[in-house]
Amino acid sequence: MDAIAELSLEDFTVAVEPGVTRKALNRHLHGTGLWFPVDPGADASLCGMAATGASGTNAVRYGTMRPNVLNLRVVLPDGRLLHTAGPGRQPRKRAAGYDLTSLFVGSEGTLGFLTQATLRLHPLPEAAAVTVASFPSVRAAVACTVQVLQAAVPVARIEFLDEVMVGACSRYSKMELPVTATLLLELHGSRNGLAEQQQQAEEIVRLNGGSGLAWAEEPEERGRLWAMRHDAWYAALALRPGCQGYSTDVCVPISRLPEVVVETKRDLQDSGLTGPMVGHVGDGNFHCILIFDTQDPEETRRVHAFTQRLGRWGWGCSGREKRCRVRSRVHSHLIPPHPTLPSPPGHGFKPRTGKYGHPARPGQAGELGGEKLDEIQRGQVQGAAPGEK
Repeated sequence: MDAIAELSLEDFTVAVEPGVTRKALNRHLHGTGLWFPVDPGADASLCGMAATGASGTNAVRYGTMRPNVLNLRVVLPDGRLLHTAGPGRQPRKRAAGYDLTSLFVGSEGTLGFLTQATLRLHPLPEAAAVTVASFPSVRAAVACTVQVLQAAVPVARIEFLDEVMVGACSRYSKMELPVTATLLLELHGSRNGLAEQQQQAEEIVRLNGGSGLAWAEEPEERGRLWAMRHDAWYAALALRPGCQGYSTDVCVPISRLPEVVVETKRDLQDSGLTGPMVGHVGDGNFHCILIFDTQDPEETRRVHAFTQRLGRWGWGCSGREKRCRVRSRVHSHLIPPHPTLPSPPGHGFKPRTGKYGHPARPGQAGELGGEKLDEIQRGQVQGAAPGEK
C-alpha cells in the first residue's frame, strides 16, 4: 500500500497510502512547485505521522500533522470503512458536523487503522537560508527565540541545542561549531523578502549577545546542517558508548520557555546526569536525552527522579492530573525495555515498529462512547450491515 493518488496541484492536496514516506512524497512532488513540510527527522510513514500527530522542525511555520491532514480513510474495529471528511473530499474549511479527522490524528491506532491520508501541500519557497547563532548562555538563546517570534519574523525553523549537544553533534557529524548554547534558524520567502528577514533576525540575535550568523543558502550546505540536527539522538548516544538513552519531550507556553529550560538545565547539572538538550523551541518544545548506565541502580534512580520532577511544570498538559506533557520515547531497535524507569501516562515501554509507525491497537477505545459513527455523521461510513442507515 504505497500509492500516491489524487494529486491536485490547484487544490494543493494529495492522497497517500501507509507505505508512502515523507521523503518519497517530496520526491514525487519534485518539479511541481509544491512540497509537504512536516519533518519529524525520520523518513517516516505519512499515515504513521498522522496516527501519532507528529511534529518537527518546520512546525513553527507550517504547523504539525493535525492542520495538514484534510481527510482520512480508516478501517474501524468492526471492519467498516470510514472517510472522516466524506469520500473523496478534501475541504480546507469545514464547519458542519463533527471534526472526525482531528479525532483520528494522534489516536495512535486506538480508534482504527489509517489506510489513506489526504494531505495539505504547500508552495515551495523561492529562497531559503539557514544560520547557526551562538550565545553566551542557555537563557540568552531561548530568550532570543521568544523575541524573534514576538517580532513576527516568519521563521520556518528555529532549533535549540545546549552546549553539551552542540559538542556531541560537532564530533558525530564532523563539523566545527563553537561549543556553546546555539540556535539554528531557517528563513523561507522571496529573495527580496529574505534579505529583510535576515536583517531582522540578525538584530535580535545580537541584542541577546549572539554571534556567528553566516547564512547558508545553498541546498547542500543547508542539508549538512539539518542532517547534523537530525542525528542528535545518535550523537547523544555516542557521548557514553555502551550506555542507553531515554528521551523526554516537554511542551510549555512560549512565555515560560526561558524559565523552564534554564531550570531544567540546572536540575540536570545538580543531578550529575548526562542529558544534552535539544528542541523545537519555536513551538515551546524541547527534549532532554538522558544517557545512562542501566546496570547502575543509583544512576537509574537519579534518572527516575529527574523525569518525575519534569512533571512539576503545570503547562502543556496531557490532560492527566495537569502534569506537563513529558513523553518517554524508547527506540526499541537501540534500547531494550528497562522496568525501573518511569512510564509517563499513556506511554509505556512496549516495543514499537518505528519512531512514527506504531502498531495499531483497534478495539482499545471501544466504539466512541457506544455511538455508531454512521449515526453521528451520516454518509461517511461505508460497509454498514444490511438494514443499518
